[in-house]
Amino acid sequence: MKYHRVLVEAVVFALQQIFNENRQADKVIEQVLKSNKKWGSRDRAFIAENTYEIVRWWRLLKFVANINCVRVEEEALFWQIFAAWRVLQGDKLPDWQDFKAVNAKEVITRNEEAQQLRKVRESVPDWIDTIGEEELGENWEAELHAMNTQAPVVLRTNTLKTNKLDLKASFSEIGIETETLPNVTDALVLPKRANVFSTELFKKGFFEVQDAGSQLIAEYLDVQAGMRVIDACAGAGGKTLHLATLMENKGRIIAMDVEDYKLQELQRRAKRNGIGNVETRLIEAKTIKRQRETADRLLLDVPCSGLGVLRRNPDAKWKLKKDFLEKIKQTQAEIITNYSKMLKKGGKMVYATCSILPSESEEQVKKFLAQNPDFNFISEKRTSPAKDGFDGFYMALIERK
Repeated sequence: MKYHRVLVEAVVFALQQIFNENRQADKVIEQVLKSNKKWGSRDRAFIAENTYEIVRWWRLLKFVANINCVRVEEEALFWQIFAAWRVLQGDKLPDWQDFKAVNAKEVITRNEEAQQLRKVRESVPDWIDTIGEEELGENWEAELHAMNTQAPVVLRTNTLKTNKLDLKASFSEIGIETETLPNVTDALVLPKRANVFSTELFKKGFFEVQDAGSQLIAEYLDVQAGMRVIDACAGAGGKTLHLATLMENKGRIIAMDVEDYKLQELQRRAKRNGIGNVETRLIEAKTIKRQRETADRLLLDVPCSGLGVLRRNPDAKWKLKKDFLEKIKQTQAEIITNYSKMLKKGGKMVYATCSILPSESEEQVKKFLAQNPDFNFISEKRTSPAKDGFDGFYMALIERK
């Protein structure tokens, strides 16, 4: 591989922003890529892919580079970690002063040592490895390994404007190959990455980018055209928009969140998608109380650890703390207890997480049902990075008697 110093400098800068300034990886990479308009698609791919992969394998790379400090602050060490990453990819390093401290043979030897210890080999903090094994047992290793693979780009067809096969044909006409996914009704997956956001198809609202596992959640809620549906943790609205298409843009969806900027983004996306049955509401003191027993269907896609989507957000495993996990479980319990009151008698709700941990998912549902006998458990479903290649989602369908 031919190295261009300015591109490696961009990767090193991005890593410093992520680890030392505590910024989100996707936001940092977006900013860096916008900083030089002369970079072509290969340059941009080099920066994005190397940054994400180094973040993903951070613990392993520190180990093979023989960097023992808990927090890496010196810029020279970031260069060494980059060099170690490229050595593991089989590259011969250029004769740069920044790489002089890296011995390729030592890196390879230490990598062989790292393979003997799972938490180093799979590059995960001790506490996550411990909790994962406690909760998932023998399944943990496979899930952990799968979450260190690059996530596929999955699209969801906006069926208000087109259908899956027509969208596939439209992509083919502009040179972008897509494939259908069995058992995910409106999904197309990109076997080769492409900038789909720059296409007219995106600008006209023909599709959204949404993981296959996430696409199953709205369908699980069993909505019908004309219903009154509440999406109580809507965020920027990926599942809200899917619900709207399943309802054929009829009825009413109340999309709620505690963050106003997310709801504003949802409004922009709804407009692009040609959706007119979504109303956004910021959650304030009496918002939930005012909606008591008004929803035919209720989606509770609750805040969680995000341990099911580490493929897409590898920096999360280094920023997530054990005490946050305990706090978020309390928040989940409060949400399902309080927000479920918005559901009509005879209505259905889905409790969903993007976590692979039962303590955030199945166990929360069991506790809720034990304390609320006026609700019936109908069914539950999990998606698994290891078993089906989707992100790790949990969903439970519950009915109010």
